[in-house]
Amino acid sequence: MLKKTLLALFLVPASALVISSLSSFTQKKDKPQKEQVLRTIIIDAGHGIMADGGHNGAKGTYSYEDDICLDIAKKLVPLIQKELPEVRVVETRPDKNIVDLRERADIANQNKGDLFISIHVNAMPPIEKREFLGYKTETYYTKKGKKRIKHTRKVAKYRYYSVPNTAEKGTQTYIWGTDRGHSDQKELAVRENAPMFAEDNYKEKYGDVDPNSPEFMALSLAKTLQYQRRSTTLANMVEDEFAKAGRVSEGPKQRQVGIWVLQATAMPSVLVETGFITNPQEEDYLNSEKGQTEVAQCITNAVKNYKAFLEKKQLPSDKTTGLQTQAKPDANKDAYSFLKGIEEGEKKKSSK
Repeated sequence: MLKKTLLALFLVPASALVISSLSSFTQKKDKPQKEQVLRTIIIDAGHGIMADGGHNGAKGTYSYEDDICLDIAKKLVPLIQKELPEVRVVETRPDKNIVDLRERADIANQNKGDLFISIHVNAMPPIEKREFLGYKTETYYTKKGKKRIKHTRKVAKYRYYSVPNTAEKGTQTYIWGTDRGHSDQKELAVRENAPMFAEDNYKEKYGDVDPNSPEFMALSLAKTLQYQRRSTTLANMVEDEFAKAGRVSEGPKQRQVGIWVLQATAMPSVLVETGFITNPQEEDYLNSEKGQTEVAQCITNAVKNYKAFLEKKQLPSDKTTGLQTQAKPDANKDAYSFLKGIEEGEKKKSSK
């Protein structure tokens, strides 16, 4: 080895050696380059026009949720591309037509999304009312046959109708429910899409794990918990940006049922309710160029803050899941112990 080194020194010119040494010294001094934390963002415009031409979403006085969602998404996509040019943006509904919910989740998973953002518009059910119209005389009988007796009585008469519920306003951002009972479905989505969410060096980190093995299921749980924490972080950031813009923010919320796109996407995911179409002021705002641009900018700002958050706390993927030394499971280890260890790690994190 020494002979080879000496030979190399004689063959390489002195100036090259100096440059090489300086370059080597500089590289050592430089910090290691950060890994790209966001590669692909999925933008999902809620609802859409059905095959028969009908609208699928909520209805306001003069507009529909389907159209507003698409308009906001079409402003959001170029904004993200402009401010985060290194990030690829994929749309699940690029035009007015509706896309099946399962297909939306499949698009997100097949494109290996790092983030899923679904755009929606909220609505309140109409308020049921009744109006007293007076009394009417009602005839009724008691007994039968010849003994039948005729009676009359006054009965109140009402008109029943409904009016739009215009009082509610503000934004809400939903994440998939984090309790263990409901995280099973999200965990299943992670396992089903294992080849899609897997990192490039997945086998180096986790070994050649069978997706149906107890060890891999435990690993999927850890990944699910990571997604839920990150979804919560983004949801908070989105609502913070809305509040800064002067909107009424109802804050982040959890849903355990009814939101397939949050349940079936193997990545951090949020559903943004951008306002109430049943509120006349908010309907005007959501249909305006100013309103739609502001909503898109708020979400873009939140995504930038989320990216900065990930970069600031950037650690190897196994550490961010709370697995650390447990990330590479021992095949001989009891799966229950492995799973319990992960859950205990999560409890310690949440208590800090």
